Amino acid sequence: MQHRLPLALVSVRRVLPNRWDLLVFPLVVGLLAMGAVGLHESRAPLSTLRAADAVSLDPWRLPEYALLTTLRMLAAMAVSLVFTLAYGTIAAKSRRAAQVLVPALDILQSVPVLGYVAFTVTFFLALAPGRVLGAEAAAVFAIFSSQAWNMAFGFYQSLRTLPRDLQEVSANLRLTGWQRFWKLEVPFAMPGLVWNMMMSMSGGWFFVVASEALVVGNRSIVLPGVGAYLAEAIARRDLAAVGWVVLAMALVILAYDQLLFRPLIAWSDKFRVETSRAAEAPQSWLLDLLHRTRLVRRALRPAGRLLGAAARLPLRWPRIAGFGSRRREASAAPSRGADAVWFALVGCASLAIGWRTVAYVAGGVDGAEVPHVLLLGGITLARVAVLVALASAVWLPLGVWIGLRPALAQKVQPLAQFLAAFPANLLFPVFVLGIVHHRLNPDLWLSPLIVLGTQWYILFNVIAGASAYPNDLREACANFGIRGGLWWRRAMLPAVFPYYLTGVITAAGGAWNAAIVSEAVSWGDTRILAHGLGAYIAEATARGDYPRIILGIAAMALFVTAINRLLWRPLMAFAERRLRID
Repeated sequence: MQHRLPLALVSVRRVLPNRWDLLVFPLVVGLLAMGAVGLHESRAPLSTLRAADAVSLDPWRLPEYALLTTLRMLAAMAVSLVFTLAYGTIAAKSRRAAQVLVPALDILQSVPVLGYVAFTVTFFLALAPGRVLGAEAAAVFAIFSSQAWNMAFGFYQSLRTLPRDLQEVSANLRLTGWQRFWKLEVPFAMPGLVWNMMMSMSGGWFFVVASEALVVGNRSIVLPGVGAYLAEAIARRDLAAVGWVVLAMALVILAYDQLLFRPLIAWSDKFRVETSRAAEAPQSWLLDLLHRTRLVRRALRPAGRLLGAAARLPLRWPRIAGFGSRRREASAAPSRGADAVWFALVGCASLAIGWRTVAYVAGGVDGAEVPHVLLLGGITLARVAVLVALASAVWLPLGVWIGLRPALAQKVQPLAQFLAAFPANLLFPVFVLGIVHHRLNPDLWLSPLIVLGTQWYILFNVIAGASAYPNDLREACANFGIRGGLWWRRAMLPAVFPYYLTGVITAAGGAWNAAIVSEAVSWGDTRILAHGLGAYIAEATARGDYPRIILGIAAMALFVTAINRLLWRPLMAFAERRLRID
């Protein structure tokens, strides 16, 4: 005879934690403690950052520094995610806005990140006078400027390649713009967005040094963190401290891989567009642990219901000209008068900016130098094109091979994140000493530094594309015996091409950015230069020659815009028309 527990006892058991809750509680407490530490540090007086001992090379301080750096990167990631959803949506849904926002995105990801710091530090310090909060906001913005562009472009590309059948279903269900966004567009883009978030998080490590060592006029503000620790170690030529930094970075990357990105990948796998279940699905021990908890799940349930109710609200997008779904845009006749006014406004703004730039540069640069700068830009363009092509030849097939094997992808994921996050400036001494000792050509041997950190954009995006490949299509190819070269041409390459295109555009833009520090490297008193636009801008920056800095950046923007119009824009249109899974 079975004995049933009293109802009161059953009710008590439902609110009591189980053994899985006891395992999750330390993680929750640790997360709250991280937020408390960050809030306490941001409220400290700014004078504490100007002390001579603001950063210590004692290895026992690295856990604290790693915590502070991780908080800044997570804050920048949160801001980047909000920016991505807004910017990518407007660019994808508004034909007129896309004509400005997409080229601007290419230019922004190519402009040196260090240039943002010089113009924003004073602004953010003024927002919180006398407090560390202003310096923290400036550091977060600098990291944000290295993360956001890749994520925004990937999200934009996902929205532009939505399957037509899913669009028809949302139209038949009469979903509003708000409901369609949260029920169709964001879920469809989620697998690729998660992989781009990982790449952006790793890529942000390259600029942590600059973001934690702020310069305002003749003042220097150092924020305690891994980047500041690394800068101090390089300044003192302390190789042991550099080794401790590498170890700390590896542990931090492993931690947020297991606690953040691995659960996100396993969770986002349910949004893959397919009609049959994959044989191998991504797994996460933390996600499985959360599913087994009792009290934590009950505590999170109200928040989930609230978010679900918010996504179902029958809100409609504001009626802005040119803003809406591509289906409505295609059915609506474009207004030639409105287009003419829009193009006139954009043209006038472009001419005004161009005129001010030319006038400023002409005041400090001889006109005969302009052809020389364009020649240097052509050299850097050739260098970027060759290196991106070589990286594509390597990572495209490997990315497909890894992406089609979720178990392998989970093993490669933390290693790829570490390699993408490894600061390239740690290799500068090796390159400088090798070039000087063997009398090598800097134009050739400094070139790999340009693509050292940006090549991973290609790998991560291709893995995301291969991971999102529908399992039913894989089964169809197997049933029809499609394999070898035919499988690559007809099945896999068309499927991953939109993802690869996002990765290669971002990698090319990042390579232009990296050219600033890769064509002019130094170790101690030894400085080596390669011919190119990056070295030109770096030398002008070292001299404080602002007219030549503006000239170099303007030339870089000109090259990036031309490539966008002549190459990337046609390829994006081709991917939207022909290479979609419908």
